[in-house]
Amino acid sequence: MTVGVVWFNAMEVLTWAGLWLAGWGPNAVLSLVGGYRFVAQGLAYELPLMFALISAAAGAQSLSVAGIAAAQRGHLWFAAWMPAAFAVYLASVYAFSFFGPFGYPAGRDLAGGVLAELSGPDRLVFQAGRWLLLTAGAGMAVPLFLGGGAGPGLPAWAWSAVKTLAVLLALVWARRRLPVIRADRYAEVAWVVLMPLAILQALAVALVVLTTGGTP
Repeated sequence: MTVGVVWFNAMEVLTWAGLWLAGWGPNAVLSLVGGYRFVAQGLAYELPLMFALISAAAGAQSLSVAGIAAAQRGHLWFAAWMPAAFAVYLASVYAFSFFGPFGYPAGRDLAGGVLAELSGPDRLVFQAGRWLLLTAGAGMAVPLFLGGGAGPGLPAWAWSAVKTLAVLLALVWARRRLPVIRADRYAEVAWVVLMPLAILQALAVALVVLTTGGTP
């Protein structure tokens, strides 16, 4: 798609409605609070994520995911010269799959939150959806920041799979080693730290592109 980055962001935003409805549907207090927690979390992470995606798109001068990956061939991967955007992106992957430090929509203090009233096949599908979101986020990191399928000796699809697996393993390894961040504190950090950082990263990328005419 010529606007694949925009499509990815739009599909990710749909999780807001899905998670809130999952919390609202059972007509129970704890699950509803979990749903509202996710909405509050989304308001905090979405703008930094958008600027991280804008940084990658600006560096490649393209909104196409394939175009962004192609722009990194023979150049520094975007993760190397856009470290702030890459870090914000990975944090947002945790946030929209509500894992690790951003797992409070399904927190133990709410008996599972959005998961509190789910059981059997419904719970299994819901949990599988969380892992699918995490995997999709890891997969999208590859063309956006890690050079796509570029690499020696293996076909492009194999390198994409290896890189996706590496990012996914890193996220899974770190998710139980990072403390859960309270919603109000995360919102404060997002607006005071992450937003300015993401904006500065996008501006730095724009300056590099304007002065050099391309990627380093």
